[in-house]
Amino acid sequence: MSHQTRSPQQPRARSKAADRALTESIALPLAQWFQRSARPLPWRTTPRDPYRSLVSELMLQQTQVSRVLEKFQPFVRRFSTIHALAQAAESDVLAEWSGLGYYRRARLLHAAAKCVVENFAGRIPLDITELRSIPGVGRYTAGALASIVFDRPEPIVDGNVVRVLSRVHARNGAADEPSTIKWCWDHATIIASSSPSPALTNEGMMELGATVCTPRNPRCEACPLRDLCVAHRTGRQSEIPRPKRAATRRTIQHASVLILDRRGRVLIEQRPARGLWASMWQTPTLEREGEKLITINDIADFLRIPRTDLIKPMQRFEHTTTHRIVQASVWKLESPTLADLRAAAKDRNQSAYVEVEAALTLGLSNLQRRVIAEILPALPTTARIRSRSKPGYEALRNVLCGSSSKPAASPSSTLSPTPGKQAVS
Repeated sequence: MSHQTRSPQQPRARSKAADRALTESIALPLAQWFQRSARPLPWRTTPRDPYRSLVSELMLQQTQVSRVLEKFQPFVRRFSTIHALAQAAESDVLAEWSGLGYYRRARLLHAAAKCVVENFAGRIPLDITELRSIPGVGRYTAGALASIVFDRPEPIVDGNVVRVLSRVHARNGAADEPSTIKWCWDHATIIASSSPSPALTNEGMMELGATVCTPRNPRCEACPLRDLCVAHRTGRQSEIPRPKRAATRRTIQHASVLILDRRGRVLIEQRPARGLWASMWQTPTLEREGEKLITINDIADFLRIPRTDLIKPMQRFEHTTTHRIVQASVWKLESPTLADLRAAAKDRNQSAYVEVEAALTLGLSNLQRRVIAEILPALPTTARIRSRSKPGYEALRNVLCGSSSKPAASPSSTLSPTPGKQAVS
C-alpha cells in the first residue's frame, strides 16, 4: 500500500478553532505595529474628525494615496465642514474633485453630506445601520468610519485586508471570488471583536497591506506578522491570493476639438448628466464605440464646418478607465472665421468661450485636462497673462451654470450670449 507524502508547500488543514485562534492572534501585533509605523496622513488627526474621515474614505476608493494627498487638503479647505459641502453646488464639488477620477464618488460624497445635515443634524452617526443609510456608504465605508473614527468593533474588508488575511492563513483562492470575500468578512469580524483597539487594528491591517504586505515583492522582513504567517513560512507569499480576473474593457473613440476665438479663449461644453464623466466639462467632443477611427470629415460634419483644411490633427493617445479603453484624438480648428465660431458653438450644452487657464480650474476629466493643456504653450503671452488674472472657476460659475440656453447669432460682429454667457470675439 503506497503512502502519499504531503508537499511542504501545502500546509496541513487546520481546524476551525485553530483558524479562529490564528486570526485572533494578529489583532494585538497589528495595533502595536500601527502605533509605531503609521504614515502621517492629513486625515489621521487625533482625535479623528468624522467629516475629514468620510472625505478621505470616499477619495481613497480605487485611488492611490499619493493622488489623494494632492486633492484632500484643497478639498477640505474649500468645503471645511459637512454643512459647507452640503450647501455647495454640485459643479463646485466636481471642480475640486477634478483629477481624482471616478466622479460618481464626488456626487455620492455630496449626497452623503446633504443626508447627514438633513437626517442627523450634521453629525456623522456612530451606529452601523444609520451609517449604511447614507448615500455612498456601503459595508466597507460604514465599518471604516465606525471602527477607525469611533473605535467600534466593526469589521472592514478591502483589497489590502484580503491580501493580509489570505497570506496569514495561506488561503487559496482569487482575491475577488465571492467565497474569498465572505471568508475575509468572517475573519475581519473576529479580529474587530477580539482587538483591544478596533481602530488601531483595522487601520493597521490596511496600512500593512498598503506598505509591507504588497501585491508584488512583499517585505516580509518588516512584517509584524511574519512569525504567524503561514504563506511566509511555506514560501508562498507571492502566490497568495491569486490575482483578480482582468476586467473586460470596451473601446471608445474620443475626438476633441480645440477651438479658440480671437481673444484666445477656448470653447467648452458640459457633458450629459448621465454616462461617462457625467456633467463634467470638455472641449467639443465627438464620441462613438468601436475600433473605427474618427476622421477629419467626421469632425467637419460634427462642427458644421464645410472646410476640412481648417481642421488640423494635433495628437493621439490612449486613456484607460476601469471599463473602457479610450482612443483619444486631439484636433484644432485653425484660423476660424466668425461664422465658424458661431457654428461650432451652436446647440451645445452650456457652451461658452472661456480663458484657457480658467477652463483648467473647472471639473474636467484627466483626459480633457490633458487635451486643454495642449494649447497653453501656443497661447500669445497677453492671453496667458489675461488667463492668470482671472479668478478661475469662481468667476465662471455664473457664466457657465447660470443658464441652460444656447448662444444665438446677432447682427453684430460677435455672438450675442444669453444672460451670463460670454461673447465670441
